[in-house]
Amino acid sequence: MDNIKNKKGLSITLVFKGQSLNYGEGIGNISELKKLTRGDGSVYTYASRQALRYFNWNLQVVNKEKGTIQFDDKLTIQDSQEMDLFGYMKTAKNDGSNIRSAAVRLSNAISLEDYKSDMDFLNNKGLADRINEFPNLANVEQHLSYYTYTITIDLEKIGKDEKIELSNEEKTERVNQLLDIVKILNREIRGREENLSPVFVIGGMYDINSPFFLGRIKLNGKNGEFSIDTEMLKDT
Repeated sequence: MDNIKNKKGLSITLVFKGQSLNYGEGIGNISELKKLTRGDGSVYTYASRQALRYFNWNLQVVNKEKGTIQFDDKLTIQDSQEMDLFGYMKTAKNDGSNIRSAAVRLSNAISLEDYKSDMDFLNNKGLADRINEFPNLANVEQHLSYYTYTITIDLEKIGKDEKIELSNEEKTERVNQLLDIVKILNREIRGREENLSPVFVIGGMYDINSPFFLGRIKLNGKNGEFSIDTEMLKDT
């Protein structure tokens, strides 16, 4: 990506294929996916905003000196790409909190195909048989779908915090690193590893900071094949 100094915002909306990405607390022996219900009764699964915070970055930036785990008071955005991109809150006993809002905003990843109540029945019979015991049972909701989420970056906030301002080259490098992470993103979930790298991306750098294509992705399916509804994108 070219130098970011002449643009205010970067926004990309992505589509990836994944399975059973995010579970809630569950009820009894039922593991429930996080879900949303629409007015027409359709149910969609979603994954909470991901912490895209790893790219050979310095992660030794937290401590528990004040009783809660938070970013180290002595460190700044110069020391941590994570603090620069995703913001921080540092509490102070008598002076309130030092808060820097995130320059990078992510939406939830929401399924483009509705959930049909698929359920996986599991047990540990193999282990139980070794000691002649009854197995434990579990029911796990499953959903294989395409998902979409949006990343919006306030380019004017990258590399700036109070009296600190990084060079334009360093600002650009940090944004490039984040985009590289997105291309190879994966997640470990209950013994599985899901490939969250995108199969479709739309977006760009703009003169205003806005999630232009958030909520504009619609999936068309026919005869087992899927495509993106381009009419909604053309109207954006």
